[in-house]
Amino acid sequence: MEPSQRTGLIIMLVSAFQFVIFFWAVTRRSYLALALPVLSALAAVSALAFWIGWTMFTGEEEELEEMSEPPAPDEA
Repeated sequence: MEPSQRTGLIIMLVSAFQFVIFFWAVTRRSYLALALPVLSALAAVSALAFWIGWTMFTGEEEELEEMSEPPAPDEA
Protein backbone atom coordinates (compact mmCIF):
# COMPACT_ATOMS: atom_id res chain seq x y z
CA MET A 1 0.00 0.00 0.00
CA GLU A 2 1.38 3.37 -1.04
CA PRO A 3 1.81 6.14 1.57
CA SER A 4 -0.92 8.28 -0.02
CA GLN A 5 -3.30 5.32 0.03
CA ARG A 6 -2.51 4.70 3.71
CA THR A 7 -3.18 8.37 4.47
CA GLY A 8 -6.47 8.22 2.57
CA LEU A 9 -7.53 5.13 4.50
CA ILE A 10 -6.72 6.81 7.82
CA ILE A 11 -8.72 9.92 6.81
CA MET A 12 -11.72 7.75 5.87
CA LEU A 13 -11.60 5.78 9.12
CA VAL A 14 -11.23 8.86 11.33
CA SER A 15 -14.03 10.78 9.59
CA ALA A 16 -16.43 7.83 9.82
CA PHE A 17 -15.49 7.16 13.47
CA GLN A 18 -15.94 10.75 14.63
CA PHE A 19 -19.30 11.01 12.86
CA VAL A 20 -20.56 7.79 14.50
CA ILE A 21 -19.39 8.96 17.93
CA PHE A 22 -21.08 12.34 17.51
CA PHE A 23 -24.30 10.77 16.23
CA TRP A 24 -24.33 8.39 19.18
CA ALA A 25 -23.85 11.31 21.59
CA VAL A 26 -26.69 13.29 19.98
CA THR A 27 -29.15 10.42 20.40
CA ARG A 28 -28.41 10.14 24.13
CA ARG A 29 -29.47 13.70 25.02
CA SER A 30 -32.54 15.85 24.40
CA TYR A 31 -30.87 18.92 22.92
CA LEU A 32 -31.74 18.18 19.30
CA ALA A 33 -32.70 21.81 18.53
CA LEU A 34 -29.06 22.77 18.95
CA ALA A 35 -27.53 19.49 17.81
CA LEU A 36 -29.34 19.14 14.48
CA PRO A 37 -27.63 22.12 12.78
CA VAL A 38 -24.29 21.03 14.19
CA LEU A 39 -25.00 17.47 13.08
CA SER A 40 -25.75 18.69 9.56
CA ALA A 41 -22.51 20.67 9.37
CA LEU A 42 -20.53 17.78 10.81
CA ALA A 43 -22.10 15.39 8.32
CA ALA A 44 -21.04 17.66 5.45
CA VAL A 45 -17.48 17.95 6.76
CA SER A 46 -17.30 14.20 7.40
CA ALA A 47 -18.57 13.43 3.91
CA LEU A 48 -15.98 15.78 2.41
CA ALA A 49 -13.18 14.24 4.48
CA PHE A 50 -14.33 10.74 3.54
CA TRP A 51 -14.39 11.71 -0.15
CA ILE A 52 -10.86 13.13 0.07
CA GLY A 53 -9.69 9.95 1.81
CA TRP A 54 -11.41 7.77 -0.79
CA THR A 55 -9.79 9.73 -3.60
CA MET A 56 -6.38 9.35 -2.02
CA PHE A 57 -6.93 5.66 -1.29
CA THR A 58 -8.09 4.73 -4.79
CA GLY A 59 -5.71 7.00 -6.68
CA GLU A 60 -2.73 5.60 -8.49
CA GLU A 61 0.79 6.66 -7.65
CA GLU A 62 2.37 8.88 -10.28
CA GLU A 63 5.76 7.86 -11.53
CA LEU A 64 8.28 10.59 -12.10
CA GLU A 65 10.33 10.36 -15.24
CA GLU A 66 14.02 10.68 -14.70
CA MET A 67 15.90 12.96 -16.99
CA SER A 68 18.58 10.84 -18.64
CA GLU A 69 20.25 13.69 -20.49
CA PRO A 70 20.08 17.43 -20.02
CA PRO A 71 18.54 19.30 -22.93
CA ALA A 72 20.99 20.29 -25.66
CA PRO A 73 21.85 24.00 -25.75
CA ASP A 74 20.81 25.97 -28.79
CA GLU A 75 23.61 26.44 -31.26
CA ALA A 76 23.62 29.79 -33.02
